[in-house]
Amino acid sequence: MTDTRQPAMQGVEEWPTLPLDEWADTRDTLHMWTQIVGKVRLALAPMTNHWWQVPLYVSTRGLTTSAIPYGDHSFELEFDFHDHQLYLRCSTGEHRQVALEPKPVATFYRETMDALDSLGIDVPLWPHPVEIEHAIPFAEDTEHASYDPEHAYRFWLQLSDADRVLHEFRSRFIGKVSPVHFFWGAMDLAVTRFSGRTAPRHPGGAPNVGDWVMVEAYSHELSSCGFWPGGSAEGTFYSYAYPEPEGYARHSVSPAAAGYSRDAGEFLLPYQAVRTAADPNRALLDFCQSSYEAAADAGSWDRGALEDRPERRAAPR
Repeated sequence: MTDTRQPAMQGVEEWPTLPLDEWADTRDTLHMWTQIVGKVRLALAPMTNHWWQVPLYVSTRGLTTSAIPYGDHSFELEFDFHDHQLYLRCSTGEHRQVALEPKPVATFYRETMDALDSLGIDVPLWPHPVEIEHAIPFAEDTEHASYDPEHAYRFWLQLSDADRVLHEFRSRFIGKVSPVHFFWGAMDLAVTRFSGRTAPRHPGGAPNVGDWVMVEAYSHELSSCGFWPGGSAEGTFYSYAYPEPEGYARHSVSPAAAGYSRDAGEFLLPYQAVRTAADPNRALLDFCQSSYEAAADAGSWDRGALEDRPERRAAPR
């Protein structure tokens, strides 16, 4: 078996431990902060299929919107988990920042909107969280007010490791495939492959989300995998198919710690099982590949037309 581990950069811990019971308060506050920033992108970026214009992306320092068009220039917001600042940078050269520190969501929301306003950026966003049951309007949320910088940094390390492996998995597919992106609604990092066929109309039902949102997100047959900071002691890798084909749940997946959850309707793999594996990268790649094969084989995808070896296409480097 090939060792897929990469040389570690000096001073950066790979696959860090981050028990959920130690950082749940910071996680929940950060979730709301990422929704605020994500809604800025949602409000201003041109619509893209499956809402691909709204997620954030893992960066070398945290999570970024990437460049958002605004008039004849652009701007970017980035959570920097090294400096613990939200940076707002414009293509004009102007910039602002908001400190990432213990503070209520209401305060972070006001500071972020004020920073945007001072840059001349008007954002008509809907100021309510989505995809959660207990949805407090941002301007009124004084309940979520925790921020532990070490925990936020270690979460970014988790995302960075998962992002690296998901990009490797993505590279093996030449059909329609999403970017590797961070959806702030559910606070998960995901990549999605598509068979090329349309899907049955999604029934919706996500909390505080219009059903039409899910109809657009799941308009085509897909297999999606990703990472969510919940579901088990240190977070969970997941994989699901929509629509779920007959026999999908009975498909064998790897590694041994992975399994199908009938309650969730997904294959699940605890982050801890990946972190403690002899080769964490390989363990996660195997999970992504075997759970994708469950969807592709049970759903009769044209795998010969959709898959390829990246090394065959690569020019000498």
